[in-house]
Amino acid sequence: NLPISQWYYEATSEWTLDYPPFFAWFECALSHVAKYFDPKMLVIENLNYTSRATILFQRFSVIFTDILFIYAVRECCRCVNGKRAAKDALEKPTFILAVLLLWNFGLLIVDHIHFQYNGFLFGLMLLSVARLCQKRYLEGALLFAVLLHFKHIYIYVAPAYGIYLLRSYCFTTNNADGSLKWRSFSVLHVTLLGLIVCLVSALSLGPFIVLGQLHQVISRLFPFKRGLCHAYWAPNFWALYNAMDKALTIFGLKCNFLDPTKIPKASMTGGLVQEFQHTVLPCVTPLATLICTFISILPSVFCLWFKPQGPRGFLQCLVLCALSSFMFGWHVHEKAILLAILPLSLLSVQRVKDAGIYLLLTTIGHFSLFPLLFTPPGKVFLSVFSLYCFGRERPLLNWLETIYLIQLVPLEIFCEIIFPLTPWKRHFPFVPLLLTSVYCALGVTYAWLKLYVSVLTERISVRQKAE
Repeated sequence: NLPISQWYYEATSEWTLDYPPFFAWFECALSHVAKYFDPKMLVIENLNYTSRATILFQRFSVIFTDILFIYAVRECCRCVNGKRAAKDALEKPTFILAVLLLWNFGLLIVDHIHFQYNGFLFGLMLLSVARLCQKRYLEGALLFAVLLHFKHIYIYVAPAYGIYLLRSYCFTTNNADGSLKWRSFSVLHVTLLGLIVCLVSALSLGPFIVLGQLHQVISRLFPFKRGLCHAYWAPNFWALYNAMDKALTIFGLKCNFLDPTKIPKASMTGGLVQEFQHTVLPCVTPLATLICTFISILPSVFCLWFKPQGPRGFLQCLVLCALSSFMFGWHVHEKAILLAILPLSLLSVQRVKDAGIYLLLTTIGHFSLFPLLFTPPGKVFLSVFSLYCFGRERPLLNWLETIYLIQLVPLEIFCEIIFPLTPWKRHFPFVPLLLTSVYCALGVTYAWLKLYVSVLTERISVRQKAE
């Protein structure tokens, strides 16, 4: 409907274009197919429009683009060590990995029910991971650079890619003890990587630089005015921080430590608002979240550099970067947990310790997505099915983790059945979301810490270092 010069200025709908240019071109291509289904869905002023043809197009387009995700899963399965003994084909690591990725509960929600194109984007990420594991470094770098210009949230895991490519590709060999052989640095390899990044960036941002709109594009991609938390709190550190502020506020009011007239209105109606003003605890700025995120990913990056383990070390760093950014990032969406869960699937089929962490994180992460669905039976069925492959041979969780996960059942019963029947629903509609976010945040924090402890305390053999 509009020329490219107006793409990042159009604001008729509250759902403005806030993705990088490659995704904008992807949407543009989709629109030329969509017009054959129902041209009314393409009218900008047609807000909240729906039709059977529109829904049909949305679902078919997601399914069609998932072909890339399926291919990426196939390539990832080829990278998994399949030498582990298995009684039957259903217990082989490659088969389990394929099921965990293709039938991922969270991805089914956000793509095929809630409707987005995350499968297509995660396909690009998994394919880039597979290429790096296959030592096809330039292909992996190219795919990741393209991915960043489709959706900038993947910048969270860029440190893992950057350090791994520098350590494994730009420095071509290690010493026998695993330390870096500085003389092996390749100027050619660095130049090739730089050319790939510059070429992809030029194709994506070049037209907007020529139009003098780069600042406008960046302002859309990083809308810091949206507030610390998304409308529905993601289960991360800031959910705990907000909950603590609310608890301290209530305690302060009851003990007459706080003046009710000076309490910001938004702070007492939280849960559904985007702007959150803290009352007792210090207010959090975008810079503060950036610093916290940077500090939280540093140990994983140092491990990748000083304790190289090849593809396994890269995957560990990638998961920790994704999870650290989820924990401390600005305006994090609840579905961003998939950025850590999907690559963790590749680690979970190779070691029991990682399988336990995966089981814990995927259960909590997927449970936190339940509010996106409105049909309780569907939630339970999909969640149980997605976890079926684990825990049949030996328990993967300790007693504390098991008790924690069991408590999700009464929490769901209260939020879905009991709470709607109480008078609280009318005055405190945000309570189920708040309880879900805070309880899941405890579990995600625990899984993050447990994974970090596992990575930092892991001993590397001399042979692994040399490799």
